Amino acid sequence: MLTALIIIFVLAYVAIAFEHPLKINKSASALAGAGLLWTIYAVMSGDQQAISHELSETLVSTAQIVFFLMGAMTIVELIDAHNGFQVVTDRIKTTRLSSLMLLICLVTFFLSAILDNLTTTIVMISLVKKLLAKRDDRLIFAGMIVIAANAGGAWSPIGDVTTTMLWIGGQITPANIITWLFIPSIVNLLIPAAITAWMLHGKIVEAPVNDNSSQNELTSTAERAVVFWLGLGVLVAVPVFKTLTHLPPFMGVLFGLGILWIVVDRMHKNKDDEDKHELTLTHALTRIDMASIIFFIGILLAVATLEHTHILTQLATWLNAVVGRLDVIVVLIGIASALVDNVPLVAASMGMYNIESYPSDSFLWEFLAYCAGTGGSILIIGSAAGVAAMGLERINFLWYLKKISFLAFVGYLAGAAVYIVQFNIFH
Repeated sequence: MLTALIIIFVLAYVAIAFEHPLKINKSASALAGAGLLWTIYAVMSGDQQAISHELSETLVSTAQIVFFLMGAMTIVELIDAHNGFQVVTDRIKTTRLSSLMLLICLVTFFLSAILDNLTTTIVMISLVKKLLAKRDDRLIFAGMIVIAANAGGAWSPIGDVTTTMLWIGGQITPANIITWLFIPSIVNLLIPAAITAWMLHGKIVEAPVNDNSSQNELTSTAERAVVFWLGLGVLVAVPVFKTLTHLPPFMGVLFGLGILWIVVDRMHKNKDDEDKHELTLTHALTRIDMASIIFFIGILLAVATLEHTHILTQLATWLNAVVGRLDVIVVLIGIASALVDNVPLVAASMGMYNIESYPSDSFLWEFLAYCAGTGGSILIIGSAAGVAAMGLERINFLWYLKKISFLAFVGYLAGAAVYIVQFNIFH
């Protein structure tokens, strides 16, 4: 049975990694793999009652992550529907290309920590299209945005799906992840950014020709500001809510979503139904990326079978015996996340190492959050942010490999070294 489970999981993993050549959505591969794994496990184990109990436990932990993601994604979509991100983008004004790049990277870094790396990448690349006319310049900016978004998401409990998984699982706490990963993450960004700024030195921003045609503004400046700051406030308050109430994070984000829903409904109560349709929360719910949500469900259910059958525990024992050093193992996991999705990698790691042996906020979990969050920047297909940038700017895989990958790799290793030194000094 164990051999069959490993083979099916590897095949599903390969299908996920080669989503684009195979023309099969990774969500479909994840769901099919999860279904096969649980079916074989249930049929061949013989203990139906025990399997049902294990599946129920898995469902509870999976549902917490899914509800959190759905709530957070809906808030972000509502902000976007109100053009709320203009509150930030309207303040970006400079004529030097190097200065603009550094400013874009810093905004992306901090915005990603508040929102998430995928959403921030979409927002910032959309902004760059309005600021730069030359495609070559935009491609360089897009590559740096991917690095900045992944670096920014790594030090925040809500900035990256993998970090959120570790937070909800109890492996990390918000205060510690922010305290100990901020410096490694900013180093991860600043080294590639400094090199790129030197390469762009002396170049001037060439803005696209503005289209002065009148646009139908659905929201006022005040409405955009209210939705933007309230939405961000809800997301930022989730870690505080968890600390004060000890309730799961999904409860905080759903509570905040309800408050935001009430405010938006009251804000537009006097508008015609046709005018306010795109501004309602019900419309925002239709715009969230349900394919990604289903992918998370499928991959978490699939990994759970390997955890319940103790395959992951045996893998951890083998890695410890062969590699020996925990820091090297985690660095390799981060590099592997450039080739395959970091969500199943982190899910597998959570099953490989139990929280009793490695308690909350230990070296393993904090370093894993950094490496899995930033290692995906090394290749364009290694993170959700990279895949989004690839689609938005039609970035070629080989172009990214030649122009950005080395910068991302240098930043990744530098940040990893900073974290290890920092840990040895203060612990």
